[in-house]
Amino acid sequence: MKSIRGIFLKFYLVWVLLVFTVFMILYLPGILIPFIFGDKAAAIGFKFLKLWSWTFSKLNFIPYQISGLEHVDKSKSYIYVSNHTSYLDIPGITLTIPTQFRPLAKKELKRIPVFGWIAQSACIIVDRSSNESRRKSMEHLKDILAMGISILIFPEGTQNRSQNRLQPFYDGAFRIAIETQQPIIPIVVLNAGKLMPPSKFHIEPGAIKVIVGKEIATAQFSLKETGVLKQKVRDVMDEMILANQ
Repeated sequence: MKSIRGIFLKFYLVWVLLVFTVFMILYLPGILIPFIFGDKAAAIGFKFLKLWSWTFSKLNFIPYQISGLEHVDKSKSYIYVSNHTSYLDIPGITLTIPTQFRPLAKKELKRIPVFGWIAQSACIIVDRSSNESRRKSMEHLKDILAMGISILIFPEGTQNRSQNRLQPFYDGAFRIAIETQQPIIPIVVLNAGKLMPPSKFHIEPGAIKVIVGKEIATAQFSLKETGVLKQKVRDVMDEMILANQ
């Protein structure tokens, strides 16, 4: 049985790579061209990203079970913060967030064939080894929020390779939230890390849960209380994971 499963997963991996590449190339003009005309026009590009995410989910038998969308007011922009356990988080979050948004992404994503072009256009790229790059990225995020566009930040900074539910959070997302008085919406993604573990060339079909939490106001916090807000959000996300496992 183990050998049969192993053979199946090898064929399945090839299939996933094929679906990823073919449909990414097919939808590429619709994703990239709108970004040429500015941030407002880029909303069309995100519709194509959602279409690619839906196609990826359906053809690879990886359904995303999304709940909590009633907590999102489509007329508002938010700072979305999410846990991060796998590359499979990305299609699920793209399907979940109902409006245009900009993720903060590490520079390594630019190296992925085809997808790297999309990351360069749709994401705010940061080199975490450079303080200057991090500063410029944070300023860019503030500009995006000022346009009424939401942003997405993984406060753990990288995929969770530990046995803990959450890794320690960085301050960046919470400093921006306080400085802009922008509300935070927590998101947790469950089971993605089991289906496609970090740092492993392995993937298997299965359901992934994406849960959207209630809006967390930030106007009452000062910059000196960044740590307090960070811990509050982390506690909320930890409770969300426990409640939905």
